Amino acid sequence: MPQHHGKRFKALVEGFDRRKLFSTPEAIALVKKNANAKFNETVEAHVRLGVDPKKSDQSVRGTVLLPHGTGRTVRVIAFAKGDNAKAAQEAGADIVGDQDLIDRVKGGFTEFDVTVATPDMMAQVGKELGRILAQKMPNPKAGTVTPNIAAAIRDIKAGKVEFRLDKTGIIHTIVGKASFDEAQLVDNFTTLLDAIVRAKPSASKGTYLRSVTLATTMGPGVKVDPNRVKATA
Repeated sequence: MPQHHGKRFKALVEGFDRRKLFSTPEAIALVKKNANAKFNETVEAHVRLGVDPKKSDQSVRGTVLLPHGTGRTVRVIAFAKGDNAKAAQEAGADIVGDQDLIDRVKGGFTEFDVTVATPDMMAQVGKELGRILAQKMPNPKAGTVTPNIAAAIRDIKAGKVEFRLDKTGIIHTIVGKASFDEAQLVDNFTTLLDAIVRAKPSASKGTYLRSVTLATTMGPGVKVDPNRVKATA
């Protein structure tokens, strides 16, 4: 089904060559210029990788702490008890609990962005909330199942993001807000790309970074030259 864009979007598209591959600073400057919606748009990165997402030995997943944060308020719930629950509260978790929190989520509570848990809670959480939480399920690979739950919560609140390959071989994630200055967005973006490059599976052959695109929530995609990105990453 074709996408229909309004006059504002079409005017932005006509303002630059969408086929051109830009350097990171050029792309960031253009993305910021195009962010003229009536709200503070999120800056997104879309990275196509030269891996086969159907093969388990070529999956790409990880986390990275963006140096300037995401610009978003992240709501974190923590499954923990005893001293761990107290540590989670002190670290800034929005809601902390064990069976009571499990029951609340089972009852339809969805006002959270990230879930974290201590290892001793995972059998319970997995059994009762596996299908409900789905991709929001705490996961050791994402650093959201950990005995040091306080550190995990502080990192998430400070701007830690997860990146994960989708079924089409693309990573979609965020690198900040359009209100960030250009240097901050460049720092965040190159930090993200560095993490993705370091997460390259050994089974991946050939070109790893196939295409890199930056965009804002309501703006057109701006292509970044993968070869120039690799030099900085």
